Amino acid sequence: MSDTTLRDGGIAILDFGSQYTQLIARRVREIGVYAEVFPHHAAIEVITRHHPKGFILSGGPNSVYDLDAPQLSPVILQAGQPLLGICYGMQAITHALGGQVASSTHREYGPAELTHQADDPLFADIPRHSRVWMSHGDRIEQPPQHFTPLATSANSPYAAMADRARHWYGVQFHPEVAHTEYGLAILRNFVLSICGCEPKWTSAAFIEDAIGAIRDQVGERGRVLLALSGGVDSAVAGALLHRAIGGRLTSVFVNTGMMRKGEVDQIVRVFRDEHHMNLTALDATEEFLSALDGVSEPEQKRKIIGKKFIDVFSAFARAQSGIDFLAQGTIYPDVIESAAGHHTAKTIKSHHNVGGLPEDLHFQLVEPLRDLFKDEVRRVGSALGLPDSIVWRQPFPGPGLAIRCPGVITWERLETLRDADAIFIQELERAGLLRYRDGAGTAQCFAVLLPVKSVGVMGDNRTYEETIVLRAVQTDDFMTADWARLDYELLARVSRRIVNEVKGVNRVLYDISSKPPATIEWE
Repeated sequence: MSDTTLRDGGIAILDFGSQYTQLIARRVREIGVYAEVFPHHAAIEVITRHHPKGFILSGGPNSVYDLDAPQLSPVILQAGQPLLGICYGMQAITHALGGQVASSTHREYGPAELTHQADDPLFADIPRHSRVWMSHGDRIEQPPQHFTPLATSANSPYAAMADRARHWYGVQFHPEVAHTEYGLAILRNFVLSICGCEPKWTSAAFIEDAIGAIRDQVGERGRVLLALSGGVDSAVAGALLHRAIGGRLTSVFVNTGMMRKGEVDQIVRVFRDEHHMNLTALDATEEFLSALDGVSEPEQKRKIIGKKFIDVFSAFARAQSGIDFLAQGTIYPDVIESAAGHHTAKTIKSHHNVGGLPEDLHFQLVEPLRDLFKDEVRRVGSALGLPDSIVWRQPFPGPGLAIRCPGVITWERLETLRDADAIFIQELERAGLLRYRDGAGTAQCFAVLLPVKSVGVMGDNRTYEETIVLRAVQTDDFMTADWARLDYELLARVSRRIVNEVKGVNRVLYDISSKPPATIEWE
């Protein structure tokens, strides 16, 4: 299936600034239909390049009457395709077509009961009363001409509306969030029944399409270099490239000395021994530890590790011959954020990748995963035969354990942290808590070794040793996160094992901070 065929006839999503925009696209793709996100002001030629069969307008933080509020472009209305406006998107449709939007005397934030009164395809097979998630201060006071009400809530007389002749819809609630009881069913009705999209966006179809695209870009003789970190994105990118071009892929894994316990051996075993990839493992531990000697400031640590990684990777790249392409595990959220101009945001933490290579290294970029969300990357990885230990590997920062080890980095402190972290992960795995699904489990968990010593007693002896902090969070998007309410007995077992089995630790704490105000990582 060609790129054009696979992506044609999907849904174009116009972003008006909602925190849920990417979630809308993920939900549409769960239905099996390709969805692409565009800034609300994108040119119509860009938005329609894959010939979408419908448009979804996201929510947003503005009032349509704000001075700089984003407005719906007339060309979208002139396109003559089905529309679904969500929250602000509904208000943007109303405002553009001459209806009336006004501030509500009672704002709706949180759960609400929706009652739909009309027999309409949008609410096909949906109970008349259901729970939805609201998040708005304005509401529709008068719909545009030709629009009829479909549903109400306690504070929204037009919680849903439609111009049935033109297949234009608006809903005041958020069908994309899990809190809306039949949200996915409503989106399915719009995408499949109203827009007439074909559910052809599958892992198997993507793999076939991506292999063809890689071969077209690289050619019959081109060679590709990949920095394999062991993270799910680079791992799946590597497996996909290997299936497409085989031995013409050269992968390099740089062991910084900051990996978790057993990960170096696992990466080599899975990719070189089991998947027979051309993988070189470089042990640069001494170089990284030397560069970090005496450094304790978090941002300085990140920058030193990033620069050293580039130095090591560049030296390896120069030693290769005939390589024209550099592969990266860029995924769709990275593309969306770049397009939306997120480069203007303040630096909270620096990250390193294989960007910023020296000028003498001229590579063309290959990004086989740039159209996928993280959950899709995992499904593709499973379809390619990667083990769950790789596919479901939790997020791990580029600088590795260096930023989970506040204070000065030494080999001894890293080994202490590795051992404590391994115990925590092992116990969570035994309890079936290493995946986050439907509000259960953990999305990210790890140990932190604090440069704080405290007095303890072991046997009849006084101890004065360091402190381990356990961190486990639940989140769908990693933009916000809440601490996981782990069972007390589980925490007690982890604490006992760490104090008894890990040398140099006599105290274990559990971090109960949410994001915000805290970040997930400690540095």
